Amino acid sequence: MTDYPVDMSVTPEVSGHFDPATNTISYIVRDPNSNACAIVDSVMDIDYAAGRITYDHADNLIAEIENKGLQLEWIIETHVHADHLSAAPYIQQKLGGKIGVGEKIMVVQDTFGKVFNEGTEFQRDGSQFDALFKDGDTYQIGGMNCFAMYTPGHTPACMVHVMGNAAFVGDTLFMPDGGSARADFPGGDAGQLYDSIQKVLSLPDDMRLFMCHDYGPNGRDIQWETTVGEEKAHNIHVGGGKTRDEFIAFRTERDAQLDMPKLIIPSLQVNMRAGNIPKDKDGNTMLKVPVNGL
Repeated sequence: MTDYPVDMSVTPEVSGHFDPATNTISYIVRDPNSNACAIVDSVMDIDYAAGRITYDHADNLIAEIENKGLQLEWIIETHVHADHLSAAPYIQQKLGGKIGVGEKIMVVQDTFGKVFNEGTEFQRDGSQFDALFKDGDTYQIGGMNCFAMYTPGHTPACMVHVMGNAAFVGDTLFMPDGGSARADFPGGDAGQLYDSIQKVLSLPDDMRLFMCHDYGPNGRDIQWETTVGEEKAHNIHVGGGKTRDEFIAFRTERDAQLDMPKLIIPSLQVNMRAGNIPKDKDGNTMLKVPVNGL
């Protein structure tokens, strides 16, 4: 593991907000020694069949921040999500803060810029975001030191963000009984995903881990918090000493059976633009549907 600046003495206040439409958990993370906070993996609501965008989930995050008198400093995207749309620009307009994502967003933009036949006006340099994180980059929320870990495999741009004794793992890991995310999207790689998971599991055993998604396997209630120690011992895909080759074989076979996420087409177009909805030549918000492109 790279020599990351882990500080287990800092315990941020973490508030999870579950979106049942996409099984996504968004987080408000507060510096314990100030009123500064961050949002991780926000959700913009979409009725895809009707082509209608709303902001109820984001408004709940905004209301909590305002009611607690917090100052939003960062809006973090752990990766370019394929199953929900980011509400980052809407939240930034209301509360301020910088929008940050992994620097490999440029790989994603190049890949899907071709899939969606984007023109030269679509910038593929990550400039839609305020900050592009490299592996080991540090930043602050109030007085709390935070850092980003590069964890590719699910996508080329996945990052885990560590804030004190809390790590926000995106889709790199699920709860122990949920296992791991798929690795068959363009730019995904099961071997890389295994290596990234091992990097996360090399953090201290009592590091709190917060999931981006939970689907309530076997009918259990939705959960989103576990620890490195619990994942190492009990994760059904990588726990208990499962080897890299075993994981690759399982993940490859499993991924071949999965359907595409229902919102992958709108999600990718919006999220590779930092949550902004694309517009046509007349300035109207408009989404494309590539046929046989994914």
